[in-house]
Amino acid sequence: MFERHSGGENAILVHIEFPDTHNKEDKDEFVDLAVSAGLQIKDIVGGSRSTPHPRYFIGTGKADEIAQIVKDKSADVVLFNHRLSPAQERNLERLVECRVIDRTGLILDIFAQRAHTHEGKLQVELAQLNHLSTRLVRGWTHLERQKGGIGLRGPGETQLETDRRLLRDRIKNIRKRLDKVEKQREQSRRSRKRGSIPTVALVGYTNAGKSTLFNRITESDVYAADQLFATLDPTHRKISLVPGQEIILSDTVGFIRHLPHDLVAAFKATLQESRQADILLHLIDASDERRDDNIEQVYDVLEQIGARNIKTIEVFNKIDRIEQLGAKVEPGVDGSADRVWCSAQTGEGMDLLRQTISHQLDIQWQHLKLKLLPQDLGIRSELYNLNVIESETVSDDASISLEININQADWRRLCRQTEGRIEAMVIDSAE
Repeated sequence: MFERHSGGENAILVHIEFPDTHNKEDKDEFVDLAVSAGLQIKDIVGGSRSTPHPRYFIGTGKADEIAQIVKDKSADVVLFNHRLSPAQERNLERLVECRVIDRTGLILDIFAQRAHTHEGKLQVELAQLNHLSTRLVRGWTHLERQKGGIGLRGPGETQLETDRRLLRDRIKNIRKRLDKVEKQREQSRRSRKRGSIPTVALVGYTNAGKSTLFNRITESDVYAADQLFATLDPTHRKISLVPGQEIILSDTVGFIRHLPHDLVAAFKATLQESRQADILLHLIDASDERRDDNIEQVYDVLEQIGARNIKTIEVFNKIDRIEQLGAKVEPGVDGSADRVWCSAQTGEGMDLLRQTISHQLDIQWQHLKLKLLPQDLGIRSELYNLNVIESETVSDDASISLEININQADWRRLCRQTEGRIEAMVIDSAE
């Protein structure tokens, strides 16, 4: 009879090197994840393989070695820096006689510790249940027992099937509640659009310093710490970049390589903030040796959520950790400022960052004069809904002259909706 072990805080870490990038993970980041989860690392077991073993992920000899280390170190849990199949997880637990958790399970545990808001807790629970649903099969053999004998035969549903049904019902319920949250967020975004307040979203690899930068720019006190996934719940603040120019700055959840798909799906409402932003500030730890790889991982996640085509300013943070490197702005290929080097910790380069954001917002807004005919009142109504009309004049022939200041994203959307008709109404650029 196989029962799952309860786990604990004393951990053995297992990191295997693979030649292919699909299974390749970073050892130092794995250690940081374990420490962030509050675990006591008793030993780190390394090794290399060309491909994962179908039964244990690692070879049988390495599996026996880990089982002996678990006994010698009195470990409570074995962590793998890789994604294990349910069968591999079960086989390893039977062999080492303690809890086995893969990389996805570890990240989910950290998220569960960090989530504080009602929405965040729902998102994490959804991700955990999706992950758990794949682990019910043969993971707990005692759940498969069914009552039998005279007077004891039930309606034919095993305990495992009951658990699956309850799990599906709970997942369905959470998704409904998160859909409601997403609708509320969408209403808030529409209100900001109607108020012509552009949104700037902070994105980046976890522990790149997003919350520290957010606090520096907004003069807030959002929790920030030198650990992975210090904050999960999105935060918004209205600030003035320069006199007369307000923005909504959003701090979002950090990304990580091979971010579990369950988490991407569960945090859809949160990640939507990035997809709907006017500008993304991609925060990068300039002092990290893995920064190029981290940049690629962030852009991969942005691609997944449909935010890759949004104007992005790359912010190279933590220059205070690099000798002889000061704050500066590097122009992009098209002549616009695409890279800013600064330090959120010391405040160096913050003025350059504000100026860069302001400039990018200015060039993303169009000041146009339109001439609408009486049959175009639907377009006029849409422009009023967006709150982009600065002046309006009605001529004797019933035509309407409008002067508008509109975001390029909204303008492109209107062009698509009207199949280009609105472009024919442009009299002049009022700049």
